[in-house]
Amino acid sequence: MIPAPVLNVKAALTRAGAADTVRIFEDAVPTAAAAASVLGCDVAAITNSLVFELDGGPLLILASGAAKVDTALVAGLLGASKIRRASPTFVLEHTGQEVGGVAPVGHPEKLRTLLDESLKDHEILWAGAGDHNSMFSISYEQLRKITNAEELQVR
Repeated sequence: MIPAPVLNVKAALTRAGAADTVRIFEDAVPTAAAAASVLGCDVAAITNSLVFELDGGPLLILASGAAKVDTALVAGLLGASKIRRASPTFVLEHTGQEVGGVAPVGHPEKLRTLLDESLKDHEILWAGAGDHNSMFSISYEQLRKITNAEELQVR
């Protein structure tokens, strides 16, 4: 049985005109390193979906698995005083997905989204698909389009 969050991601992909490339794995892939190992790709091609809190609301940053987001840099670029990592409860409330399995799409409501420009370096990206056991593949341009993300240097 496919979990509801994964079904939501699959539906969001097809609604947006993207291919449903979701793959479900027997073992969990909750980190970029674990996903890269299972997929046989560079950890930098893993797209982490990281939820932050900005002025009380959610901010989704799609960042390379090989990089740490510089929150001070991002806050400055957005003209915000502070961005902080969201709690697991906040993430679940705004995405319908648990930390470690958050996808770029398939959320109850549209989230403001930033896309790490360094991900352009990879022909194929892999992103979480709603739970700890699923991922989907997509190009940078398709990901930007389906998320309506703002391209930004996040590190």
